[in-house]
Amino acid sequence: MQQWISHLTRLEALEVLPNEPMSKYTTWKIGGPADAMVVPENSQQLAELMRLLYAEGIPWMIIGKGSNLLVSDKGIRGCVIRLGAGLEQIAFSGAEVCAGGGASVVRLSIMAGKEGLTGLEFAGGIPGTVGGAVYMNAGAHGSDVSRIFKSADIVLETGELVTYTAEDMKFAYRHSVLHEQRGIVAQACFSLAAGDRLEVAAAMAAYKDRRRKTQPLTQPCAGSVFRNPPGDHAARLIEAAGLKGTKVGGAEVSTLHANFIVNTGQATAEDVLALMEQVKATVQGKFDVALVPEVFFVGER
Repeated sequence: MQQWISHLTRLEALEVLPNEPMSKYTTWKIGGPADAMVVPENSQQLAELMRLLYAEGIPWMIIGKGSNLLVSDKGIRGCVIRLGAGLEQIAFSGAEVCAGGGASVVRLSIMAGKEGLTGLEFAGGIPGTVGGAVYMNAGAHGSDVSRIFKSADIVLETGELVTYTAEDMKFAYRHSVLHEQRGIVAQACFSLAAGDRLEVAAAMAAYKDRRRKTQPLTQPCAGSVFRNPPGDHAARLIEAAGLKGTKVGGAEVSTLHANFIVNTGQATAEDVLALMEQVKATVQGKFDVALVPEVFFVGER
């Protein structure tokens, strides 16, 4: 065991999992082992962990539901952090809701609807965590996190705990300040509005039905692979390029939704990367549009 991993095991009540296969934690079901996965249960444990990693110079990354990650077949060197149940709590106060960074976005949106609150309907199909949604300014159906965001408690990579407002977050399309200033969302608060429970439920049901009909949700995938270019849709371009059903190894451009790549059973990260490059090159050649990945590749090449 590497010395820094043995140091982690001495942090009080902190779950440490050496050589943990990342394929267990990604929606693509792809990825080799991380040197160590650590599961803090509260912001204090998280801050203590970050201080140790910072002092030791250990590389780290945070994983939520693994819904937008492609992990290398060789795995991840350093520490992978996955927030525990203590950082998944959700609490309502009037039209405001605060949720732990590890809370499910889908669960949060369902609970908000049951509370008769509107504003989170768009998030009912985002298969990630609150922290990941804030980091990515996740969005769907014409809305995104920035429209309802109030504040977030963030543990910076130095272990310092700060509170950021919407202005501090510098939200843009699928972007926040956390892309430049590394940190982990321990909790985020959102401002919603009073709504009709039946109307909220109907909107969420309609979105769910649309996803079921248009997305390959029964196969391992990672959602949209490429960002939508300005004024267009990546799926339209990929389909127009005749790429639906294109395969590299066990990876396939979905025949249901062209901007999804599915794992047909034994896909590797290298299969997915090669298929992404083929899609990018074909779309560039046919339409002179450079597709930008929305998923993140992490780990050792």
